[in-house]
Amino acid sequence: MPRPNDVPSHPDHGGHPHTNRPRPRPRKPNLPLRRGTVDFSDQQGMAALMELIGDAEIPPVEQTAAERFVGVTTDGTPVDGLFALEDAGVDPAAAAEAARGFLASLSSRQRAAAALPLDAVEWQLWSNAFLTFPEHGLQLQEISAGQRAAALAVIEASISGPGYDQLRAAMRSNASLGEVVGAYLDSLTEYCYWFTVFGEPSRTTPWGWQLFGHHIVLHCLFIGSQIVLTPSFLGTEFEGDLLFAEHQRTAREFMGSLTAVQRDRALLHGSMLAKDLPHELAGIVDGRHRAGAGQDNLVLPQVGLEGSDLTAGQRELLMALADPYLLNLPEVARAHRRSQLEHHLNHSFLSWIGAWQEGEAFYYRLHSPVVLIEYDNHPGIFLDNDEPEPIHVHTIVRTPNGGDYGKNLLRMHYEQHHS
Repeated sequence: MPRPNDVPSHPDHGGHPHTNRPRPRPRKPNLPLRRGTVDFSDQQGMAALMELIGDAEIPPVEQTAAERFVGVTTDGTPVDGLFALEDAGVDPAAAAEAARGFLASLSSRQRAAAALPLDAVEWQLWSNAFLTFPEHGLQLQEISAGQRAAALAVIEASISGPGYDQLRAAMRSNASLGEVVGAYLDSLTEYCYWFTVFGEPSRTTPWGWQLFGHHIVLHCLFIGSQIVLTPSFLGTEFEGDLLFAEHQRTAREFMGSLTAVQRDRALLHGSMLAKDLPHELAGIVDGRHRAGAGQDNLVLPQVGLEGSDLTAGQRELLMALADPYLLNLPEVARAHRRSQLEHHLNHSFLSWIGAWQEGEAFYYRLHSPVVLIEYDNHPGIFLDNDEPEPIHVHTIVRTPNGGDYGKNLLRMHYEQHHS
């Protein structure tokens, strides 16, 4: 694959999202690089990677995709009546036009790879983990600059402006990590991400797209005037304290508002150190995350502090904690999604691992009937920290009870229109 300097840049995608100013040089991390950094593409490098991972399991992506889709549940059975086909005010016309333009720019061979049926299993074949990508679609750095700009235009037309800016910042952060490490220049880049269109782009019939690669996974389904953007994964090993400052600030503010009794209910473990955690919560791949790649049918009981035990002010702070995770949604859809979460806030649970003071690494989970949010700090893969640090961030958002990939809405759509 080409190295970053061999990849032509579209003026809109090299610096600030709406200018052609060059991207600033990455700041040096506070932590040293891992000693003996080697290329993971050769046998020695893969051996080093396996030693670093230890006995942590690689996400069972293909195994899960072969199962009947249920979705994330608390007991194996989805709760009915949480979602419905309705007018959410989203107009997919601009995104559909951009997607048709992207597909028209491709050769027949490229289109065969980039355009898949709406019911293709590839929806579920994704991973954020380095070098475990189940490749399909087209990789952005292996297509022309014009085609890449057309693919990015689909994403930009689908999600909010702030959400797009955040996504592009995470992509550039991946390249910054590669520059700091000085290696893996075919994968720690700005455009080492696979893009796929599912279904026929349309204003009236369901269709969507998927973007995934290192530290970034985003799914988008349009169905009528509704949009679903889960599962989503966003993270970085570099500058996480900058890119995710709002995620960290609002979470600390919520924890600071709790009484001692409330905090005891929320706190699962008081330490993020591997020696202080159960083995299943100390892996270097998933860390404390439960709902990552290969977990589409996860059974996860609700634990922690229940929303019904919060004061009015604390409920507002909990909603503020959730707000950064709704940023991708267009404004009208964001308001609709926020109202769903508010409606079920009494039956939502917040759980926490670690401390909550500024500069501390931590994990938290907001588990609602209609949304599952996870934030986690991780140890280094490329940087030499064996314990979690705030600069290495993983975040996951899912729609429990059958809502990921818009599966439940699609089922309702087909029952209503194609029975």
